[in-house]
Amino acid sequence: MKIHGRHLIIGVDGGGTGCRAAIAAMDGSVLGQSTAGPANISTNADQAIGNVRQAIMASAESAGLDDSALRTAVLHVGLAGVLTDDDAQAVARSLPGRSCKVTDDRVTSVIGALGPRDGALLSVGTGTIVALKRGKFMRYVGGWGLHVSDQASGAWLGRALLERVLLCHDGVEAYSNLTRATFETFGNEPNEIVSFAKGARPGDYAKLAPSVFASAGKDDPNGHALVQLGAAYLNKALDSLGFTEQDVLCLSGGVGPHYAGFLRAPFRERIEPPLGNALDGALRLAREALQEQLEAR
Repeated sequence: MKIHGRHLIIGVDGGGTGCRAAIAAMDGSVLGQSTAGPANISTNADQAIGNVRQAIMASAESAGLDDSALRTAVLHVGLAGVLTDDDAQAVARSLPGRSCKVTDDRVTSVIGALGPRDGALLSVGTGTIVALKRGKFMRYVGGWGLHVSDQASGAWLGRALLERVLLCHDGVEAYSNLTRATFETFGNEPNEIVSFAKGARPGDYAKLAPSVFASAGKDDPNGHALVQLGAAYLNKALDSLGFTEQDVLCLSGGVGPHYAGFLRAPFRERIEPPLGNALDGALRLAREALQEQLEAR
């Protein structure tokens, strides 16, 4: 039986380590979903677009949807690295659907976590998103990519760990179990770290982040120092956004929740579970867009 897409919505969440797509009915019930590879427009636009298409098509196949259903669906796509309207339009032109809105992943992450609530989001994974939402108003701090930003992120922690390893090798910092074990994975050869860094992408660095938090939990001095540096940035970022005791604070991403115990007390006391993730946010925004289209008829 063919399923037609007149009232179908599609949400996509894409970042440096992969992307996810889901197709849902107007009531929000998910009909099909799938995953694909990295989808960061700034890192590799062609790869990102290709993986988004792959995730959408695989989701459609799992839902038993035909091409006509996709052509009439309403999409919202949230991707890392969408910096300009040209970026957004390039993605939108390559995708099916009656209408397609493309934003950076900060928007979908905030809506997914907070829903209708006012508050702040620390979405910390491969990259870092710090945002404050009041009604429809959103304000962000950072998120400019690993080369110049993304403090506290998994990628930032991984890169900082390798920097700390080399400082230990040079005698500037003292070795700990963390830096010693990390150096051993590179054969105790500093040039191997340099060679790795020449071609490393954010997702490659982020793979080192779990060991930093694990070590910090065991009072490893280097692991603890790195996590404290990340937490200090997050505390300052929330201050700069004007976070108040009336605001909700959500922590999300593969790294974000690990910072809970390192935040200042006024922030820790306002932590509540996210309502959903960035994919949920994309679906919510797609559903709102479809509702507006139907009401405008």
